[in-house]
Amino acid sequence: MRSIVGLWRWRKNPLCRRSDRREAWLALCAVVLIVVITPVVGWLGTSAAHDALLQNIDEQKRSRHQIWATAESVQTRAPLDTDPETAVQSPERHRVVAHWAGPDGTSHKGTVTAKAQVQPGERFRVWTDAEGRVVKSPMNQGTAASYAALAGLAAAVGAAAAAETGRRLVVRQLLRRRYARWDAEWARIGPDWGRTGSNY
Repeated sequence: MRSIVGLWRWRKNPLCRRSDRREAWLALCAVVLIVVITPVVGWLGTSAAHDALLQNIDEQKRSRHQIWATAESVQTRAPLDTDPETAVQSPERHRVVAHWAGPDGTSHKGTVTAKAQVQPGERFRVWTDAEGRVVKSPMNQGTAASYAALAGLAAAVGAAAAAETGRRLVVRQLLRRRYARWDAEWARIGPDWGRTGSNY
C-alpha cells in the first residue's frame, strides 16, 4: 500500500524510477486481487464444501440405522475434564454393556456409550451400520454448515496468501535486477570515481 501511495505522490518526479513504478503497480494489482478474488474464492470454497458435506450426510443417513438396544449393565464415568470447576458442567458418560439386533436381524452385544442415564433392562437408541456395528450418528446440517464456513475461510486465506507470496517473489526479482544494474554501473564508473578535475 505504501508503494501505491508513493507512486501517486512521485508520479511526475524524475527521481521515480521505472522499477519503482513497476513495484507500485504490482502492489496495486495484489490489493485488487485480494479484495476482489479472495471473497469469490471463499464463497466458492464454502459452496463446494457444503455440497460435499450434504452428500456425505445423505450417504450416512442411507448407510446408518438407529435401532433399539437393551442395557445389561451400566458403568458411569466421570467427565473427561479434570478441572473441578468446569467438570461440573461436563456431562457424565455412561458406558453400557448392551445387546441389540442389527438391521439384518443378527444379534450383537458390546459396550457402547450412552448420553443419558439408563438402567439395566432399559432400552435406548444406538446408531449402527448395515452389519450391526455401532457407529456415530450422522452429521447434522448445522455441523456441515460450520465445517463448510471454515473450509471457505481457509480457501480465502490461502488465496490472499498466494497473492501476497506472488507479489513478494516478483518484488524480490525486481530488487535483484536493480542491484545487478547498480553493480554493473558501479563497475563501469567506479574506477574513475574522484579522478575528474584532480590534475593540479
